[in-house]
Formats: sequence, C-alpha cells, structure tokens
Amino acid sequence: MQEHLARYYELKEMQKRVEEELNELRSILVENCQGADCVEEGDYKLTITYQERREYNDERLYNALPDQSLWRLMSRADTGKINSLVKLNVIPEKVLTGTYELKKVPVLRVQKR
Repeated sequence: MQEHLARYYELKEMQKRVEEELNELRSILVENCQGADCVEEGDYKLTITYQERREYNDERLYNALPDQSLWRLMSRADTGKINSLVKLNVIPEKVLTGTYELKKVPVLRVQKR
C-alpha cells in the first residue's frame, strides 16, 4: 500500500510541475501571438480561439436569486453549479443579468504536422 501512496504522491507532484510549465508556456504563446488566430512554426501549428466565460459577483448573485436557499446549494458563485441550475430551470437566465462579467479566455490548440 505504501508504494501506491508514494507513487500517487510522486505523480501528483509531477502533474503540478507540468501544469505550472504549461501555464507559463501558454502565457508566452498568447503574448507573442497577439492579434494572430493561427501561427505556423516549423512542424507546428498554433490556433488560438477565444471562449467567453462568466465571472460571477457573489454579492450580486446572492441578491438576484429568487430563493435565498439556492445560495446554500452553492455557497459561492460556482459557474458549473449555476449553469446546471439554469439548465434544470431552477434559476431563470434573466435573473442572472447583471450578476456577472464576460471574460474572453484564450484557448490554445497546438498540432504537429
């Protein structure tokens, strides 16, 4: 059992380092390719698209909810939970107006030819 725990810990630490490096590289690529949707370098092709993500304001969301007990389901503005409640028609979409700001987030796709 201990070897499984040790290996799990080792892999989680490795994953953390890989994710940190990926974030650094992502930032560098986005910064260097501003204004370009597609860049080709050697054998690689980088495509940058943008997704709109909602960043909710906890206080505005709390005040906008029709039933304050819904807040107990979330305890904070969790986009995934909010989207689920909208899809289930627990929260009407119109109630959310003014409770969030749209943020454009770059999504990178790197392909090797």
